[in-house]
Amino acid sequence: MELEKKVMEMLKEAMKAKNEAALRTLRAIKGAILIAKTEKNAEEMTLERELQLIQKLTKQSKESYDIYISQNMADLADKEKEELEVLEKFLPTQLTEEEVRPIIASMIAEMGVADMKEMGKVIGAANKKLAGQAEGGLISRIVKELLTIVK
Repeated sequence: MELEKKVMEMLKEAMKAKNEAALRTLRAIKGAILIAKTEKNAEEMTLERELQLIQKLTKQSKESYDIYISQNMADLADKEKEELEVLEKFLPTQLTEEEVRPIIASMIAEMGVADMKEMGKVIGAANKKLAGQAEGGLISRIVKELLTIVK
């Protein structure tokens, strides 16, 4: 619920400033919140669920940006980049690979995992611990690398 209030305040500010990129993005967030709240079997909007929602929108935006760049659609890529900048304001600071690697290495040691068969356990625990601070793809790649080194 906190996210919705923040979005509404930022939406008002963007309207006053006539910031089109912020308006587009904030309206998209507001729409995603409304959809999430009215889904069948919808849970209450917790901070964790709000974070997942923003991460999903950010991922979609990054994918669109990459597609536009690969297709030489600079005008659409620029719009997507602007929207991505607004979305990233809602996410916690992202950890670098150098910061994530020791965290995952210590988790592997704590859990006593020694082979690739238990990779899913480590990835699940790491995703929970690093929620919003690191992308799932990065976590997965590091876990795979560290478990192949352990062998």
